[in-house]
Formats: sequence, structure tokens, C-alpha cells
Amino acid sequence: MRVLISGAGIAGPALAFWLHRHGIAATVVERAAAPRPGGQAVDIRGAAKDVVARMGLMARVRAERVDERGIATVDAAGRWTSTMAADAFGGEGMVAEIELPRGDLARVLHEATRDDVDYRFGDRITSLRQDGPRVEVGFASGGAEEFDLVVGADGVRSGVRALAFGPETDFVRPLGGYTAFFSIPDPGDLRHWYLMYNAPGGIAAGIRPENGGTAKAYLSFRSAERGLERLPVADQQRLLNERLAHVGWRVPALLQAMPQARDFVFDALCQVRVEQWSRGSVVLLGDAGYCGSPLAGLGTSMALVGAYVLAGELAASGGDAQAACLAYQRRLQRYVDAGTELPPGGIRAYAPNSATMIRLRAVSMRMMTRWPMKQMLAAQFAKAGAFELPAFGSAVPV
Repeated sequence: MRVLISGAGIAGPALAFWLHRHGIAATVVERAAAPRPGGQAVDIRGAAKDVVARMGLMARVRAERVDERGIATVDAAGRWTSTMAADAFGGEGMVAEIELPRGDLARVLHEATRDDVDYRFGDRITSLRQDGPRVEVGFASGGAEEFDLVVGADGVRSGVRALAFGPETDFVRPLGGYTAFFSIPDPGDLRHWYLMYNAPGGIAAGIRPENGGTAKAYLSFRSAERGLERLPVADQQRLLNERLAHVGWRVPALLQAMPQARDFVFDALCQVRVEQWSRGSVVLLGDAGYCGSPLAGLGTSMALVGAYVLAGELAASGGDAQAACLAYQRRLQRYVDAGTELPPGGIRAYAPNSATMIRLRAVSMRMMTRWPMKQMLAAQFAKAGAFELPAFGSAVPV
């Protein structure tokens, strides 16, 4: 069996790892010239911790972990108005026990697979033609090859999904807001906490600690307008300056630092929902097929668990890749449905419109670790672990 994976972020290399362990040849194609560094913080929760442990990579992942001790909301003067420590809810709360930059996790996965997997950086899939059980794939670099399975692990804006399933608008659901993130010099007073500020009008801003003398800045606003993520970067930054010009706290300093950042990213807050994850011998993995948005916070964990299950089903399929893809969805559907469900309040809770709602949100957050709200939230956070990893016996031990 030959498997082609589009995307060398997190889902793609994780799948390649498990395919190799099952003796299945994997090729990973990535349009970037090299593994992408940086990126926002991602977390590993619940069943995904078991996946990383079975990969033998937990020590390396923990070595890259950011020392982030919790999240605190602040007012315009910088006073903390509510807190939730990272050890709340057994390390599975709003800030997880294992938080690390996306690029660092991608690097760990790439380093664990680069000697065994055919990586093709600086290339991308331009056409897919299914003829029987195999797929003929055309590449931007020229030429075509046949594979038994093509996996779209290329994120929310998946090119594979567009080619095999249909236009982005059929599957990507805007949530009514936009967010930007970029690195800034560490301000030196975060005390290892993620600080989050809200202003009336659906504005949210934050600073998260990182390693290596930097911090990650976040700027968000609510808007029903679509397509702003496609604007040139200069226009995106101009828009942020216009929307946040009146905002207090540290927002003026963040806006001033924004043009100097080399890792600026601006995107819509959205979900991805695909009813059927496979079409013949093309299948979606991770955010390309099921993304609950940053508000849901389980994207990385679902990608890691999904990679483990898809590889295992392929190994158990007796060479029937299409049957394996259907089994992969059957096994994961309930876990993914829970993981893509938005937390209570959705974007309204993340970026309240009024000063009154901002104050009420701070009160609510202070109550989250107390009875009876603690019991209700425990069920919300527990869904990350509500999946028992199956044992796929053909994997070669570490």
C-alpha cells in the first residue's frame, strides 16, 4: 500500500509515524519549503497524551512545553479580575498541562519520521483522478503518480478537500470573528500566566508566555463580514489598527509591535464540518475534516488521535483502503462530535459585546472552580479523554 499525505504540520507527520510502524509506505507533500516554525500554542489532552506516550515521544514533547501556569482575565489597568490555574480540572482546563508552540510539536514529529518517510517540501497536489481503487495525483512540480490512498491533512483551508470534496464554503463555517497572533519580546511581567483582556464591541486581546525570550500576542474582534482573511497582510494589519484603535490595556503597544513580527497570522474564527470524511480513496484527517475552532481547543488532540486510528485501520484492512477509511470514521465519530462542540457561549463568551457582559464573564470564571459550576465544567473538559485507544496489534514496538 502507498499512502500520500498532504500536509507536514501535525496530523500528517503523526499519521506517517504510525503508517511506518505498521509497515505501510508513506509520502508527505508540503507546499512550504521546510517545516513551518512558530505558530500559536497548541495543547495535548486526554487520549492524545496516550498517543504521544505510545509513540515514545512524551519526554521530547515535555521538553518543549511552555511553562504556562494558568489564564487570568485583566481590566484596562492590568488588574487581574479572574484566574484559572493550569492544574485545575486535573490539567485539562482552559489551559492544559501540556502547552507548546505548534511549530515545536511539528518539529518533534518531523524529526521522529524524517529518516523513514519520503518528505517532499516545496510541492503540492494540483489534481486528483480516481480510477478504480487507486488515485492518480498530479503535482505542481510536474508529473503524476498513483497511490492507494490520498490523505488531506492540510488544515482548515485544505487543498485536497477542495479537489475531492468541493468548495471551501460547503464545509467551513464562520463563527463571526477574526483573530491575529504574532510574537513579541517577552514583556517580563507575565509570571508565566496567559493574560486576556476584553473591551466592549467584541474585542479580545491577550499575551501568552513562550520559551526563548518571546511571548505570543493575540488580537481578536467580532465581525459578520466574510473573506477578510484573504486580504493582503498590510490591509489586515490596517484593519486591526482601525478596529482596535480605541482599546486600552496593552493593546496600543501590541499594535505598534505588530508590523515588526515575522510570524504574523490573521484568520477567521471558524469550524470545519464534513459529513463523510472520505470520498473513495481520498480521506480527510484533522482540521481538514473536523475542526472545532480555537474556541473548542481540541484540534491538535483530535489530529493525533485521528492519525493513530486511521493508520491502525489501514493496517487492519487487508489492503482495502476505502473500507479502512469508513471504519476510521465509525470509530472516531462520537469523539470528534464532542471535540468540535463549542464551549458554552461560543464567541459571545470569548469576546463579549458589552462592559456588563465582560464583568459577568469574569464573575463566571471565578466561579468555575467552585460547586456547582465545577461539576458542570468537569464534564466539558473531560471529553478530551472520552476515547479509549484501540490496540492495533501489527505496530512494531518502539
